[in-house]
Amino acid sequence: MKAYVVEKSEDKKFTSGVQEIETPTVEENEVLIKVSYSSLNFKDALSSVGNPGVTRVFPHVTGIDVAGTIETSNSDEFSIGDKVLVTGYDMGMNTNGGHAEFVKVPASWVVPMPEGISDKEIMTYGTAGLTAALSVNELLNNGITQGKVLVTGATGGVGSIAVSILSKLRFDVIAISGKEDKIPFLKSLGASDVILRGDFDVENKRPMGSEQYAGVIDTVGGNILAEALKLVQYDGVATCCGLTSSHELPTNVFPFILRGVRLVGIDSVECKREKKIAAWEKIATDFKIDTLDDLTNEIGLDEIKTAYEALLSGKAVGRYLVKI
Repeated sequence: MKAYVVEKSEDKKFTSGVQEIETPTVEENEVLIKVSYSSLNFKDALSSVGNPGVTRVFPHVTGIDVAGTIETSNSDEFSIGDKVLVTGYDMGMNTNGGHAEFVKVPASWVVPMPEGISDKEIMTYGTAGLTAALSVNELLNNGITQGKVLVTGATGGVGSIAVSILSKLRFDVIAISGKEDKIPFLKSLGASDVILRGDFDVENKRPMGSEQYAGVIDTVGGNILAEALKLVQYDGVATCCGLTSSHELPTNVFPFILRGVRLVGIDSVECKREKKIAAWEKIATDFKIDTLDDLTNEIGLDEIKTAYEALLSGKAVGRYLVKI
């Protein structure tokens, strides 16, 4: 089968590209999925350059997302021909991932395809969409149902989908981005206003700011999240799912103890299967957006390398959909 393979040539040097490799054989409680679509995520790009925090096993097939059809099943839960998807767990990290014609995974990782959505649509969302949906759900579940919501890293995969979902739910969405030329793009997704990162990412020494946002969906961490927390209204909620700016959070406790602000961590990798299924059902119904084509770049296996370069250099916009 064809697959996008990363190889370690020598210490700290890696090469990658499309190769012909053996189709895997399934064992007990495993399934083989014939892949129709996958997607690209920042974690895939890190895996492609041998980031040890993501991947330590080489040769390695990237791809933390996959949608397709059961080709072979050694599980009582799934039958040949079932339409399914897999995101997260160890797939695409140290277990071969979805950038291949077939992928073998434990049946416990597999989610049935929700009704009313296609393989192509669900992989346009992918892990980024799942993360955005989990983030929006946390706002709703914590009583944030209207008002201004700030979305950081808004031109990225998670951010762009979060902007679209929040706009559909009639929130007043304020987006933060470092890409001035993408302001029209963000407004086309539903942002009512766009703040440039350079005007927001400041080391503000004030412990608190004025109350502006009912909620925050943060994808970047660092000073941007620290500043955003100072601007959350009383009893507001901020979610945190990324670290493209920094893994550190230089903040203080005042937003939490004076305004009752809640900071909720979002993990789409190891979260319970039931929670994933519920989020995918929302994506196929209440959260389904009509801006997918506007934020999607469809590519093939042989175009992955170029897309990884865009992701790693911060030049990527929206989502990359990989047709297998």
